[in-house]
Amino acid sequence: MHVLLLGGGGREHALALGLAADPAVEQLTVAPGNPGMASIAELRSVDPMDPAAVVGLAVETAADLVVIGPEAPLVAGVADAVRAKGIAVFGPVAEAARLEGSKAFAKEIMTAAGVPTARAVTCTDEAGAAAALDSFTPPYVVKNDGLAAGKGVVVTGDRAAALAHARECGRVVIEEYLAGPEVSLFVVTDGEAALPLLPAQDFKRVGEGDTGPNTGGMGAYAPLPWAPPGLVDEVLTSVVHPTLAELRRRGTPFAGLLYVGLALTADGPKVIEFNARFGDPETQVVLALLETPLAGLLHAAATGTLAAHPPLRWRDGSAVTVVVASAGYPDTPCTGDVITGADRPGIIHAGTTRRSDGELVSAGGRVICATATGADLAAARDAAYALVDGVRLDGSHHRRDIAAAAVDGRIEIPGR
Repeated sequence: MHVLLLGGGGREHALALGLAADPAVEQLTVAPGNPGMASIAELRSVDPMDPAAVVGLAVETAADLVVIGPEAPLVAGVADAVRAKGIAVFGPVAEAARLEGSKAFAKEIMTAAGVPTARAVTCTDEAGAAAALDSFTPPYVVKNDGLAAGKGVVVTGDRAAALAHARECGRVVIEEYLAGPEVSLFVVTDGEAALPLLPAQDFKRVGEGDTGPNTGGMGAYAPLPWAPPGLVDEVLTSVVHPTLAELRRRGTPFAGLLYVGLALTADGPKVIEFNARFGDPETQVVLALLETPLAGLLHAAATGTLAAHPPLRWRDGSAVTVVVASAGYPDTPCTGDVITGADRPGIIHAGTTRRSDGELVSAGGRVICATATGADLAAARDAAYALVDGVRLDGSHHRRDIAAAAVDGRIEIPGR
């Protein structure tokens, strides 16, 4: 199988590792990729947002499968163009990708499908936002309606700050706060059949103890030792299948990766958000534990044959990833700083590039992800932080509490 993978971040490096390990993959091309992938794939330059350019590269590389990593190309219709060329593609059509591209659309789908979620109001101006905020109690949750690279949500007890974010975004969804631990559930689907991956938990806030502004994600772990029995089956029944059915009813089936962001509330699991692609950094830990060949799984979803796919196989143990971010992240990340120690197994590149002299340097806010597995969560956590300690990047920062509460048994689900 010839596979073309679009993207160049940590999620795509983790996907590339999984695809390269599949014996069925004879050729792996990543566009544009990053230096961490250079040893396992051919890196090509392409604009992932240009449907014609992506189709041209897929034809040139004789791709049997195109895997679209980031959300923006999906919302821009790149998957539509690849499908129109008759090439199998893992990723939803643009209309279905609106589940991530528009928070208001996602709420519309959830309401029509009867999916448990937070009460919400869509606002298009400051007066509407102010009125909506008055109908909720703090903490206030204000979401940019469009794509915002994981940083479009403000959760705050400060009404003025909430209103300022709404003013800055223009069109927003304001909703009630859902109290309870959060869970990320990835579901591979061909539009009808659905195979859930291991639940994971990520850490959005930049600071330890979940303080500071939201980021694209500062770390993650899987599986969740504290998750209630039957959680995945419940979410498939109450969320995933009704959502897929509603999209089929509208004539825009969702085929690809449905990311379900959940809060485990006192009233049961409720959806915080949908994404239309693998989450970053949860992908790093989930795929580290997946034993089933990845390319075959994604190809089955892309070709409508997922119902015949064998049950997924998982490695024993746990996985933890810790994100090392550049100075200034998430506000104004510093770039161009030399990185050392990033050439070891388990180091996933998220924002790196090579200078003309060959030095590896930072090229984004989240620079590397130290990902490790272990016999249990504590062992995986220790191994991940040992990897972090071997990385040198001036001014970098990372959280020291990734998975700590789970290891210590400090996660509580309301009402349990």
